[in-house]
Amino acid sequence: MKAIEIKKDVYWVGGIDWDLRNFHGYLTQRGSTYNSYLIVDEKVVLIDNVKHYLFDELIARISKVIDPSKIDYIIQNHIEMDHSGTLPKIKKLCPNAKVLASPKGIEGLQKHYKMDWDYQIVKSGDVLNIGQRNIHFVQTPMVHWPDNMVSYCPEEKILFSNDAFGQHIASSERFDKDYPFNILIEEAKKYYANIVLPYSRQVEKALDIVDTLNVEIICPSHGLIWQKHIPKIMAEYRKWSSNTVKNFALIIYDTMWKSTEKMAYMIQETFEEKEITTKICNLQHTHISDVMTDILCAKYICVGSPTLNNNILPTVAAFLTYLQGLAPKKRIGLAFGSYGWGGQSVGIVEESLRKCGFEMLSQIRLQYIPDEQVLNDEQEKLNKQI
Repeated sequence: MKAIEIKKDVYWVGGIDWDLRNFHGYLTQRGSTYNSYLIVDEKVVLIDNVKHYLFDELIARISKVIDPSKIDYIIQNHIEMDHSGTLPKIKKLCPNAKVLASPKGIEGLQKHYKMDWDYQIVKSGDVLNIGQRNIHFVQTPMVHWPDNMVSYCPEEKILFSNDAFGQHIASSERFDKDYPFNILIEEAKKYYANIVLPYSRQVEKALDIVDTLNVEIICPSHGLIWQKHIPKIMAEYRKWSSNTVKNFALIIYDTMWKSTEKMAYMIQETFEEKEITTKICNLQHTHISDVMTDILCAKYICVGSPTLNNNILPTVAAFLTYLQGLAPKKRIGLAFGSYGWGGQSVGIVEESLRKCGFEMLSQIRLQYIPDEQVLNDEQEKLNKQI
């Protein structure tokens, strides 16, 4: 369990979860890391920690550098348990260490762990001197919890960015230069789409702050450390946070007897005739967290379901609930579906898409098995709207 030196006396000491495949309902096919960082100066600082079951890894790595009892400060940039889960055990090893967090962070730690630790509230503009280095604090509320903040060491030009710029990747490589960039950016995109997307306005404010700092290394709470590709990930975050979309249509559906599926392929063909890039996602085979990754850049969101028990299929209901929570903006929606005798599904889908704030195309609602003539008629109507 080796610590990785980022700069002299600054170390990655986190934990690697090779087996993680589900993170709050988000598929993590590549596992994840829970990143923690150790700075050894006149004072010793630990920045964030790991999930409870990775405590032994964390301590083994810290112990390669220094006796854990010598930690003077524990900075909690974020209090969620993947960042603070081992805090009670760490405090037993270094009982005199002071715990630093934002005002909401201290409040959350006290409510969650119910321990009377030595706390210190830090706010934007506060600075902690640890010897030759200083740690500057910037509150970044709602990126993605109210307590969130980032820490910056100007002497090393390192930003400890918390959940911003993270990716769920389990890897023995620690730096972006050592990992395939296309996979790295795809996982960063998925992370943004499934965790950070609802807070895009706050992300834009945070990016403005980061632009004022001289940053050579970004150390996120999950995944690879950014060093070589900082301009590229900053540019992507600017694009994602501004809800910039491409002329791209995503067609998402589930089907019972293939009638709704026929409609999905008719819709795809219509967009292709307009030279608009398309992708079809059958919710029987595509996880909602992977669908969200494509939604991040899609202008058109088309959702289809047949009617089941006067309602929609459970897979579509789950997706729409997930979509509403992540709240993408500036999209155009289309509700479609088939039915036998009830026909309520399309209206339910359309209502959900309207709740997302989407501009809507005219719904497509067809009874029984649509033949070629019916599909051609609907295709012509849709063609005129796009």
